[in-house]
Amino acid sequence: MARASSSILIFLRQNPRALKKPNTQIRYLTVETKDCDFTEVAQQICKIIRTKPRWENTLSSEYPSLNFSDPRFIREVLKQTSVLLSVRFFLWLSSRKGFSPDPISCNAVFNALVEAKACSAAQSFLKSTGFSPEPVSLESYARCLWEAGRIKEACDVFERLKGAGVCPSIGTWNAALSGCLKAKRTDMVWKLYQEMMEYGVVADVETVGCLIRGFCDDNEVFKGYGLLSQVLEDGVVPGKAAFNRLISEFCKEKEYAKVSELLHTMIVMNCAPDNFTYQEVINWLCKKGRPYEGFRIFNDLKYRGYAPDIVMYTTMIHGLCTMGWLGEARKLWFEMIDKGFHPSKYTCNTLIHGFCKSGILKQAQMCREMCDKGFRPSKYTNNTMIHGFCKSGNLEQAWILCKEMGDKGFRPSKYIYDIMIHGFCKSGNFEQARIICKEMCDKGYMETTINRNAMMTGLCLHGRTGQAYKLFRK
Repeated sequence: MARASSSILIFLRQNPRALKKPNTQIRYLTVETKDCDFTEVAQQICKIIRTKPRWENTLSSEYPSLNFSDPRFIREVLKQTSVLLSVRFFLWLSSRKGFSPDPISCNAVFNALVEAKACSAAQSFLKSTGFSPEPVSLESYARCLWEAGRIKEACDVFERLKGAGVCPSIGTWNAALSGCLKAKRTDMVWKLYQEMMEYGVVADVETVGCLIRGFCDDNEVFKGYGLLSQVLEDGVVPGKAAFNRLISEFCKEKEYAKVSELLHTMIVMNCAPDNFTYQEVINWLCKKGRPYEGFRIFNDLKYRGYAPDIVMYTTMIHGLCTMGWLGEARKLWFEMIDKGFHPSKYTCNTLIHGFCKSGILKQAQMCREMCDKGFRPSKYTNNTMIHGFCKSGNLEQAWILCKEMGDKGFRPSKYIYDIMIHGFCKSGNFEQARIICKEMCDKGYMETTINRNAMMTGLCLHGRTGQAYKLFRK
């Protein structure tokens, strides 16, 4: 038989199983096949291949009279061990002279690979053995391929099924539609749905959800909404994923009346909105300049017993900072910590940026120090703080923080250097401005017209026009 393909070997290497060295030496057994209790012997073999390294070199000599090629024995071994070891055992058998695998054993190995979602290994196994799986196994393989986003291979398997006169089940059609959506292939969604109708397959709730998502992906949210209205009239209620997707799309379109209607429909249909649903609503209200309404919904959710997650807290903190409600944002920050959530880098940056933008640098510095305890502050965090110090005229503190950045392995941006040079020139500290300019050049940045203009402007403002003119001539 053909040598095992590399895809199966890769699958085995990527899914290793720890091999423990056996405590005792395996006894040499001589077993006649006709008198063999296959279950008992298979247990012994499985123990060997689970515990003994490189068992392939000695297994035949340990069981010299055992017919390893007997289909009953092969199936018993496959039944008692894992998919990885099953494939390894089957590959060992395939390397033996005169071995010809029977269809039932091949089907057992193939089904195990499909169940383990090992698409590549299953495909290689088909090529190396050349056998044709049973229709039910082929259908499972098609579902595995759809879920993995391997559209072309899955379509080929579908053609094989149709060529054999087999119509896939509704679960397989739904897996196909969902796989195409994940792969951003809405063209295939509509093609497959048309074929599904031609076969007379009756759509179910999951199918409707896939079609609604397909309409949203094609920027035809109102068609998706129309389909939802139609199935609701027929007494069919899609899952939350369909509602959430429509809500998200209507938020993007600023169709807040439709969002409110969908939320009400979910409650009436006993499909209560979850955190993700409200997260979408709050997120888009904050992004579209309506954070006050988002904050009202956020508080209402807590009153009704919902538990906001860290994403929702961060979204709301960002919205409050945008409105300038820094006190409320700070309260949410500490409330989030009390609930056991550790602020992410984005949460910290959001609050620090809000305080810096409003000139409340003491609070910003406190937030930064709290963040330092959980993780190393990002370059963005430090740049935000430096910009805030420069804007408020606290240039010395900005320079200290800039030096700290360098000590911690961060490289200040050209923008930060420009801000500090401009700030020190404006304050009349030209010596410090030159030091920063030199360091900027040492870091690999080029001195630009902006830096020289800042120098000349500062010199003129402080009555040192002669030096400004010399710099201009230079």
